[in-house]
Amino acid sequence: MRETDHVTENLAGPSSWVLGTRGSDLARTQAGQVAEALTAAGAGPLEMRIVRTEGDVTTGSLASLGGTGVFAGALRTALKAGTADVVVHSLKDLPTTPEPGLRIAAVPPRADVRDALCARNGWTLATLPAGARVGTGSPRRAALLRLARPDLEVVDIRGNVPTRLARTENDLDAVVLAMAGLVRLGLEARATEVLDPADMLPAPGQGALAVETRAEVPEPLAGALAVVDDLPTLVAVTAERQLLASLEAGCAAPVGALATVESGVLTLEAIAAAIDGGRALRSSQRTSIDLDGDREAAIATARRLGRDLGLELLGQGAGELARARP
Repeated sequence: MRETDHVTENLAGPSSWVLGTRGSDLARTQAGQVAEALTAAGAGPLEMRIVRTEGDVTTGSLASLGGTGVFAGALRTALKAGTADVVVHSLKDLPTTPEPGLRIAAVPPRADVRDALCARNGWTLATLPAGARVGTGSPRRAALLRLARPDLEVVDIRGNVPTRLARTENDLDAVVLAMAGLVRLGLEARATEVLDPADMLPAPGQGALAVETRAEVPEPLAGALAVVDDLPTLVAVTAERQLLASLEAGCAAPVGALATVESGVLTLEAIAAAIDGGRALRSSQRTSIDLDGDREAAIATARRLGRDLGLELLGQGAGELARARP
């Protein structure tokens, strides 16, 4: 598999598929893993093409740029223009509103869902000194950090994973990152604490990847995508993202959610928090689910659970919390 920049060159021939990705080390690593899985599943040759997105070339907080969906737009444009046949997103960064003419064709098995604290001096969240400066670009993480430790100074930051980690050696005492990204980059040793979801619920879809295509996908790519797709992961992230959609909060809102499937039971836990950490609502629901039966019925069950928990939280005022700004 070769990498190209779609702005300057197209090396993919008629017998190859073009896989579009952002240019960061993490994005290219994730795309490479998907490409290897698709090739092993019989998709045929793939060429990786770098797509520059608005989120990669603009500054400012993600919230001010319209949320993490700024990373998806250029990749989707490449799909629609035919300059890519398949693109790879971090699912937590993908808007919940479907894009006309496109579909999420596969969700591979999920990696670690948890957040990780990466701090100087081996500090944990509990042992960080009062007034410690902790960096994150996520309103959810900012809200939950303030909820857990109101004495911390939470600093809004941007940049790729190595850039953020480097700041703990300069102006920050710690940063919070997705553990899945650290593992994919071989940087898991930088985590001084992996945060328990009981204390820090992850973003909806965190740890999962979304493989998006045009609505109609020819063989053998379609068959390979079906092999790569993982139903337990798909069901879990469907419930989480439906909850987010029900709250009408957007993928950059201070909302955490985690769905798990165990012994035929789908459990969804969620939290909606004020960005200043002053208030939060947390609840959970569960339902029976059959992953060995009809696939679409299982997905519909997940959607209902996400919708029902979302409506419950909305009734408690979660919508206002999720949309509030400091």
